[in-house]
Amino acid sequence: MPGGRLTQAERRQIALGLADDLAYAEIARRLDRPTSTITREVTRNGGPTAYRSDLAHRATEQRAHRRRQTTPVDPKAAPQAYGRDAEAVRAYEEVFATVFMQSGLPTMTARVLAGLYTTDSGSLTAAELAARLQVSPASVSKAITFLESQGLIRRERDERRRERYVVDDDVLYQSTMASARATAHLGEIARQGVGVLGPHTPAAARLENIARFVDFVSESIARAADQAREVLHTKAGTAGIGERGERGETGETAETTETDSRGTA
Repeated sequence: MPGGRLTQAERRQIALGLADDLAYAEIARRLDRPTSTITREVTRNGGPTAYRSDLAHRATEQRAHRRRQTTPVDPKAAPQAYGRDAEAVRAYEEVFATVFMQSGLPTMTARVLAGLYTTDSGSLTAAELAARLQVSPASVSKAITFLESQGLIRRERDERRRERYVVDDDVLYQSTMASARATAHLGEIARQGVGVLGPHTPAAARLENIARFVDFVSESIARAADQAREVLHTKAGTAGIGERGERGETGETAETTETDSRGTA
């Protein structure tokens, strides 16, 4: 499978594939490229209906030129934590951001969210985000405002009184619950229409079906979020304690059992 940047000829093939209504996976197969590469290329260059191979190629060259000008290689740059491959991490962040873009987030907002999720601390300052994404602080600020309004991140101040933007398991839970409430609200509005349009009319029946559907979906989302939160917040040792308790009130501990088994052996 070839690596490196897409060529202009490959971009023409992508454009032809999109015109033929081919799936990203099929275009990727024909070019012997990862599907994620095609997805990212199309998403960041106008989407499947507006993709133009020449414009995409020119935009990529311009981005590369700006990157060379603004981010010269620093031989003293700190290595990636845990021995990670810096280029692999950067590529993965782009793929992750592309997924967020496909869900409807603007490009910069998606990049900020992906950057936060792939940071070990789960939090960064505006200056750190700008440096990490190689963009202006103003771009970061706009993205942060949107993410906060959607409940996807929260703000806190560190010991140096710097404002940090945080994403963690609980933030994702709160965002999911907000989505469930918004879905439930749609059901409430649809049900109001039943009375307005008349309970025995075709239009009212349609709205009642919408209300019943979204009621079920919103309740399912909220229930699944509660269950997932409980699992994620369970400490590693908690499950073991519960399992030992179920084994039968003998008072045995894991250490005792392990010692006995070694002695028997």
